[in-house]
Parts: sequence; structure tokens; C-alpha cells
Amino acid sequence: MQITLDWLKQQSACQDGYEWSIKTLNKKSMAVNNFIDKLMAENKFNWANWVIVRVIDRPQKIRYAVFAAEQVIDIFEKKYPNDKRPRNAIEAAKKVVENDTPKTRAAAAAAAYAADADAAAYAYAAYAYAAAAYAAAATAYAADAAAYAYAAAADAADAYAADSDAMRKEMQIKIINYGLS
Repeated sequence: MQITLDWLKQQSACQDGYEWSIKTLNKKSMAVNNFIDKLMAENKFNWANWVIVRVIDRPQKIRYAVFAAEQVIDIFEKKYPNDKRPRNAIEAAKKVVENDTPKTRAAAAAAAYAADADAAAYAYAAYAYAAAAYAAAATAYAADAAAYAYAAAADAADAYAADSDAMRKEMQIKIINYGLS
């Protein structure tokens, strides 16, 4: 697939992203991987994530959200080892990928709701918690939930680490590279 200015307009790219793309797309189009590489080279990780969730299909979006949540679930589980709701949400989302039926989607939605019910009470672990909830929610709202799972995972890494900027960047790169693969 090629990224073009027309495609960016159709996807409702933000003004800053669109203006950056005008300067970057000197040939009027660019392969997705090359476009994302340029974004990453300029530390525009959120924009790279935005592009990824618009070019991958629904099952890939669910796997992307699950991957993001799995990167930080240990942060939550170390602090709250007896709360299995985030892990259950991730597992429910995986079952949808394996067998996408109304029953597995309903189970994932219920797990997402349970995992998201009181995430705010968990301080920095809430981001890991939210990433899991978004992973399960991706079964119903794939694009938005996949993007939110990425953001929540990056936030969890950021909030948890002493050198948060470095850890956030490392997490963002890892998740985006997974999305590219």
C-alpha cells in the first residue's frame, strides 16, 4: 500500500500530520513501511501508530492491541497479583483472533468491561490495566481500541520507569515494529 495525501485526507489526518506529510511525500506517494520509518526517525511515534491502525485489518488490529497490552501486563500483575481481570481481557481477545464468533466477541466485551471498570484506582498500573481492556475491546472497535492499547502501553512504561522517556520510546518502537511485521 502507498501513503498519499489523498489517503491521509480520507483518513482525517490531523493538520500537523498532514502538513508534515506534504513536505515528506515529495513524490506524492510512499510505501507504508517507508512512511512509518520516516515518522519514527523523527520521533513521531503516535503518528506512526495512527497510520498502522488504519492500514492493518481487523484481526491484525486485535493482535496489535493484545501485543501492546502484553508488553506491560507484568507491571500491573506485580502490583496486583490477585487481580486477573486484565489477563482475562487479553486472553478473551486472543480467543476472538483464534475463533471470531458472536460468543467469543461477547466474552471479550465482558472482559473488557470488567478490566476497565475501576482502572483509575490503580495509579501507574492503570495504564497496563487499560491496555488489557483495550485489547479485549479491540474485538468490537478494532481501530480505536488498538490505538488506545498502544497509547496505554506507552503510558504504563512511561509512568513505571525511572528513565521514563527512554522506556516510553523503547515501548513505542517495539509496538510499532510489531505492527509493521
